[in-house]
Amino acid sequence: MNILLSLFLKLSAFSLIAFGGVNALLPSLLNLSVYQEHWIDLQTFADYFAIAQAAPGPNFMTVTLIGWHVYGALGALIATVAIAWPSSILVYHLQRLILGMKDAHKKKSIQYAAAALAIGLVLSSAWQIALQINHSYAAYALTLFTIGITVFTRWHPLYLIGLGAALGALGLI
Repeated sequence: MNILLSLFLKLSAFSLIAFGGVNALLPSLLNLSVYQEHWIDLQTFADYFAIAQAAPGPNFMTVTLIGWHVYGALGALIATVAIAWPSSILVYHLQRLILGMKDAHKKKSIQYAAAALAIGLVLSSAWQIALQINHSYAAYALTLFTIGITVFTRWHPLYLIGLGAALGALGLI
């Protein structure tokens, strides 16, 4: 029961700063679940993240899978509730505050600030994860190439995923 309480409290605290979704917290979630609490290993974390990204549904499925790994169905339920309830309450009240504002300029300012915060956290998260999982120059090159293609072209991301899969299958990454 102690592990469930720990799971609930730590993931609830994460939820309060999950601006941009759970993906913005991935480096911290990885650190917590792999290195601090030893709930899962690094490969399992990567597998759960890949499953969560491939499956339809909410971004926080990674957290649900970690909860499942820790304590089965009850762990999955507790992890899901823990990651969802604080931020849901916070966003509800923030939205009520924004809708109650009369000044359109203030509304836009708050919305743009929240968007900038979310984008910054997601980009920071992506970079931190790349630093932790890339183990070769080829992997770093693919990461930088992917960033460049994403920023400067309109290529569909599936082409880049296919390229990464092909390089991995050939043993180059």
